[in-house]
Amino acid sequence: MDLNTAWFLLVWVLLGGYAILDGFDLGVGVLHLFARDERERRIHVGAIGPFWDGNEVWLLTGGGALFAAFPIVYATVFSSFYLALMLLLLALIFRAVSLEFRGQVDSPGWRRFWDWAFGLGSLLPAVLLGVAIGNILRGIPIDADGVANVSFVSLLNPYALLIGVLSLAMFTMHGAAFLTVKTEGDLQQRMARWASGVWVVFLILYLVAFAATFFAAPFLFEGALGKPLFWAFLVLLLAAAVNVPIAIRSGKYLRSFLASSVTIVSVMGLAAVCLFPRMAPSSLDLANSLTVYNASSTPRTLTVMLVIALIGMPIVIAYSAYIYKVFAGKVVVEEESY
Repeated sequence: MDLNTAWFLLVWVLLGGYAILDGFDLGVGVLHLFARDERERRIHVGAIGPFWDGNEVWLLTGGGALFAAFPIVYATVFSSFYLALMLLLLALIFRAVSLEFRGQVDSPGWRRFWDWAFGLGSLLPAVLLGVAIGNILRGIPIDADGVANVSFVSLLNPYALLIGVLSLAMFTMHGAAFLTVKTEGDLQQRMARWASGVWVVFLILYLVAFAATFFAAPFLFEGALGKPLFWAFLVLLLAAAVNVPIAIRSGKYLRSFLASSVTIVSVMGLAAVCLFPRMAPSSLDLANSLTVYNASSTPRTLTVMLVIALIGMPIVIAYSAYIYKVFAGKVVVEEESY
């Protein structure tokens, strides 16, 4: 494994970690729109309250790693998706603010406003992240000079929107599975039904998206079918996805959440295997694609940054594990709770 491949793997790990950790935050936010009363809404917020800000560190670190290792990819992709990313950032800001503000004023109207901000601030990123991935998989119009002229409307193509709805279903399923671990009683049972129901939607959408990829981006499968990792992730995806409803029906909710997490990892793993070594395929001419080799930093930069990453990553992982251990167990709503 060379430095370029190592950094491709590291960026994938960071974004995969974000998808698992902040993915259930986004899912809980979407389910928050369907809460029945104030107590349920406080449980939703309390379930992710200790974790959400730490989970978003993975996204920031992933973006930083992309900038450090593959600056041309960072510049091209972020400039191409500029308006979409600004909407994503605005939604994440509203979601963060809503968690802190909703309980500051004892007014139903005030709480209702921030509840909607929390819900929509979770739903929009869940869709936009999928739309961004869909456009990358499909390819963006990168010319021979490495410049891409992309309009916001062109990003909302049918294939990208399909991937956006798929990511929404996946994160909602993941959030429901997380809530089955953090709740009890009637709410836990309803979240189990939500997880099982959305799982069906996710499975159908994934099969449709998998088939659609053969037409929207056939180049992704050129050589991928001959890679052992492709089949390993595919088998892992099937095993994990099947285990989600089985674990829910048997009342093993932690196992269903872990199966949902592995499902997300497998979906992202398949996408990464199909993309590699490309990071931003060109829809104009695949020869113009940005790869881990023609869009990377210098070997010296990759080496120094890899050393820093190998020192910092264990700290981030240890911190995350400690926080989840401290706040393990069911959510208890008290006067000082969210």
